[in-house]
Amino acid sequence: MSSNDLDHTATPGVGDRRTGTASSHGKTILIGEHAVVHGEPALVLPVLDARVVATVTPIDDGAGDAGDAGDAGDHRAPGHHLESAVHTGPLDLAPAAVMPTVTAVTATLRHFSVSDRRFHVRVDSQVPTARGMGSSAAVAAAVTAAVADALGETLDAETHHELIQECERVAHGRPSGLDARGVVADAPVWFDGGRVEPVTLGARFVFVVADTGVPGHTRDAVTSVRERLEHDPETVGAAIARIGALARHARGTLEGGDAQALGVSMDAAHDLLSSLGVSSDDLDGLVSAARAAGALGAKLTGGGRGGCVLTLAEDDDHADRIAAALRGAGAAATWTTSIGDRV
Repeated sequence: MSSNDLDHTATPGVGDRRTGTASSHGKTILIGEHAVVHGEPALVLPVLDARVVATVTPIDDGAGDAGDAGDAGDHRAPGHHLESAVHTGPLDLAPAAVMPTVTAVTATLRHFSVSDRRFHVRVDSQVPTARGMGSSAAVAAAVTAAVADALGETLDAETHHELIQECERVAHGRPSGLDARGVVADAPVWFDGGRVEPVTLGARFVFVVADTGVPGHTRDAVTSVRERLEHDPETVGAAIARIGALARHARGTLEGGDAQALGVSMDAAHDLLSSLGVSSDDLDGLVSAARAAGALGAKLTGGGRGGCVLTLAEDDDHADRIAAALRGAGAAATWTTSIGDRV
């Protein structure tokens, strides 16, 4: 789980400068959402097939475009330029929605004490926003590594994490670090009270992630669970503890290679999350469709009240059938991803 695990290459740029490229990926929570807020552990699953690619190209200080330079008599050096689905234009005119991306560029340059370089930053992302898949962290991971790469530098794992977290604080205020770890990992991550460990896998597991097409409402859902806990600590506390126990059991099934048992834990986790009021008709409909297609397990993933569901398939062919069933049931998009030995 280091920046060296990201796919990144460099090509010649302007003069002795180079173009940096890096990629990251989405993540989901396998088991542990909401319970992790209250001190229980969580398993974070990388979604390796939902990619973010960042390309950072040097801007020749004497060759800025008119959009960067103001009026014809203004010969100031151009600023950074962003090209993305959310904003294309000068970085210093970027809207609030891409401020974490702005931070990814400026924080990385500050880390390397660089103030005289200007870049064109392109972000191509397959990770949807507001779906519990770690979009902002994935973009931050790719952009920070790509900027470093363009400078001929490499970020060690902890420095990379801290830079992603700086971006995540802009996006979310007080991030747990769960997203920042998940979007650079190539295996499930065990997250327990700030302690982070990669999980050893005993077999290959194939998952399908399906997007309801409805943005999640994580903050509202977290607040609702907290209020329920205050009102009925015995019942809600028992549900939270049970989700934590399922996460511990799920780690054992991953290490033991037992997909059937993992699926049972996933189903149970969804039922508990539903009892906490964080599911929705859209989520429940996709979970039902996945189970009807023979999924070994299916559950909401992330904050809930919209967002995505996560399902476990027997193999790749089964995943294709589940994905088709989910799209037929109204999923806006699906991703099939595997962990373990990838073929």
